[in-house]
Amino acid sequence: MQLQDILFSQGFGTRRICSGMVQQGLVVVGSDSVPCTDPTAMLEETGLEFRVQGEVWQYHAVAYLMLNKPAGFECSQKPSTYPSVYTLLPGPLRTRGGGAAAGVQAVGRLDQDTTGLLLMSDDGKFIHRMTSPRHHVPKVYEAQVKHPLDDRQLSRLLEGVVLDDDPRPVRAQACSAVNEHHLRMTLTEGKYHQVKRMVAAVGNRVESLHRSEIGNLVLTPELPEGRWRWLTASEVAALTQKVAKP
Repeated sequence: MQLQDILFSQGFGTRRICSGMVQQGLVVVGSDSVPCTDPTAMLEETGLEFRVQGEVWQYHAVAYLMLNKPAGFECSQKPSTYPSVYTLLPGPLRTRGGGAAAGVQAVGRLDQDTTGLLLMSDDGKFIHRMTSPRHHVPKVYEAQVKHPLDDRQLSRLLEGVVLDDDPRPVRAQACSAVNEHHLRMTLTEGKYHQVKRMVAAVGNRVESLHRSEIGNLVLTPELPEGRWRWLTASEVAALTQKVAKP
């Protein structure tokens, strides 16, 4: 692939802009110390590493990211009250691929006050695989609750509670009390404010909420709030394995 096309696919601007960046000596390929100034230079993109204005990037045909979402951010391109979670990403990730649906998209949403694991990708099939209720991808939430937890509340969450927008009961795939105010709950569907509404339905209240796992993927402990990283190939493969119905 031509260097200018590689840069375009990775979100560094239009082909014209990418060509100009190369001609201006702003792009260094691989371990070279001298910039490549030929925008039409043919390169093998697999495993390619390059630097743009001194910042190191690796070529990714498709983007799969893990973000440790902090509180106070909306999972929307057009936020209403709080800043967008997309502002936590570098520009190229928000524009890669070009076109009307350019850039990575959040895989599902977390409320503005909910923290933790958020996946992002520009792979539509992957996003559907992770968010469609029929795939039963488990998601683990850590909730700090106002009142002490008891066996009755846990039993009701496991048996199912009725929410005000659906007569069918919804239930936790698993739940346990880590301590009397820390509830760990696993869900396989994603209704609006589901954890908060389920906890309210059993007579308690969520004070804070954090998502710690999606499928086989656990939020990297070393990843600070507000930071992101690429998923490894093995992590993506593990996420897309078929999950048995509960």
